[in-house]
Amino acid sequence: MSWEESVLQLQAKDQARMQYLSNLVARKSVVPIASARQIIQSPTYIVKAKIGTPPQTLLLALDTSNDAAWIPCTGCLGCSTSKPFAPIKSTSFKNVGCGSSQCKQVPNPSCGGSACAFNFTYGSSSVAASVVQDTLTLATDPIPSYTFGCVQKQTGPSAPQQGLLGLGRGPLSLLAQTQNLYKSTFSYCLPSFKSSNFSGSLRLGPVAQPKRIKYTPLLRNPRRSSLYYVNLVAIKVGRKIVDIPPAALAFNPTTGAGTIFDSGTVFTRLVAPAYTAVRNEFRRRVGPKLVVTTLGGFDTCYNVPIVVPNITFMFSGMNVTLPPDNILIHSTAGSTTCLAMAAAPDNVNSVLNVIANMQQQNHRVLFDVPNSRLGVAREPCT
Repeated sequence: MSWEESVLQLQAKDQARMQYLSNLVARKSVVPIASARQIIQSPTYIVKAKIGTPPQTLLLALDTSNDAAWIPCTGCLGCSTSKPFAPIKSTSFKNVGCGSSQCKQVPNPSCGGSACAFNFTYGSSSVAASVVQDTLTLATDPIPSYTFGCVQKQTGPSAPQQGLLGLGRGPLSLLAQTQNLYKSTFSYCLPSFKSSNFSGSLRLGPVAQPKRIKYTPLLRNPRRSSLYYVNLVAIKVGRKIVDIPPAALAFNPTTGAGTIFDSGTVFTRLVAPAYTAVRNEFRRRVGPKLVVTTLGGFDTCYNVPIVVPNITFMFSGMNVTLPPDNILIHSTAGSTTCLAMAAAPDNVNSVLNVIANMQQQNHRVLFDVPNSRLGVAREPCT
């Protein structure tokens, strides 16, 4: 696959991702993270998890905007993974009954018999799963009776083939199910797409977190209660604060408008007026006489070397200045570079700014839910 094809494929996955977002005693533990692009040719970030007794090792995609974990199980129709979870081999596996509280917490629950099932959409994929429980082990911490979806049928290309670990704010997320263990606190450092090993890390629990880090308040949006909203007040290109209409950055609980941090979107999306203003100032700083080309959904590409201006996201109480590696995507041959951001799609997500995983790479991003704050600090994890 050529570089152009791989970039366009990543961007196509983002379109599906944006569609999905429209629907939706303290211990410490450190779980290695890898870019799935190098390992299983997927645009997600993955961790190794163990399910069942005896444990079966699986790769799960990290998703901060999803709550329930779900894992392809043996016999799944349409699942492409070569290593599904085999419930029959686990002595601690059990189905969740229709009358349970967990059955009421999944989307679109149904009861064909005594066991609970549910179905949902993920981007352009549809997934059907039964609600089950088994022991989940992350690093060395076993979590007994962890509730997740055992996927029975899957259609469409968007859903992570290997399964998913939900880190959102809902009742079936990892945070909710391990509240006593990890106190609803976690952080991650995402390595670059080029990294081929598990050099990143997911840190669980308040004890494992950095002490020197700047924070911005977390906001709750009842319209999209699983998402991690923050207050983005301005964007700077070089030393200039870009002129963006205040409404483009405003937090609005009624419409779901605002800014989120998301581990599953690849390239940052800004609502149209904000993106246009940032892009135009970026072009001006790079050099107005240089020829600008396009590549798929990227509208600011160059075929000559450029000097990259810093881009700074200015949040309440915290600024995050991106280095060039978090701003540009480069062709394999190095002849083409593009601004790795785009305008929000013209759908229900047209009001949502998404700080995506490429812009988060080589940063420690800390989600401190009990104290309603999100922290960011530079941290190389290659």
